[in-house]
Amino acid sequence: MPIYLIADVKVTDNNWVPGYAASVHGLVHKHGGKYLSRSGNVKTLEGEPLDTTMMVLIEFPSADAVMAFANDTEYAPFAAARRRGSNSRLHLIDDTDLAGTIAYLPKG
Repeated sequence: MPIYLIADVKVTDNNWVPGYAASVHGLVHKHGGKYLSRSGNVKTLEGEPLDTTMMVLIEFPSADAVMAFANDTEYAPFAAARRRGSNSRLHLIDDTDLAGTIAYLPKG
C-alpha cells in the first residue's frame, strides 16, 4: 500500500536548503520514494493560512520504506539541518478511502 509523506515547511534560515536539495533527492529514491510535488505555491482555500514556505508530497511504497528513509544515517545530518533552519511538520497518510466504511460517507 502506498504511503505519502507530506512535509509542511516554513524556512527560517535558507543556509540548509542547497545542500538538502542536492543530496536528499537521491536518498528518497534510494528508499523507493517518488516526489509528487515540491511547491512553494501554497494557497489556503479555507481556514487560517499556515505559515508555510513550501509543501512537499512524496510517495513511498510502504511505511517501512518511509521509516528506512527517515532513519537512514546518511539522511540524519540533512534532517538536523532542516530542523535547525525551519519549522517543519511531517505527516504520513496511506491511500485509505473511508468511503463506504462510515454511515455518512457512502461509497461511490
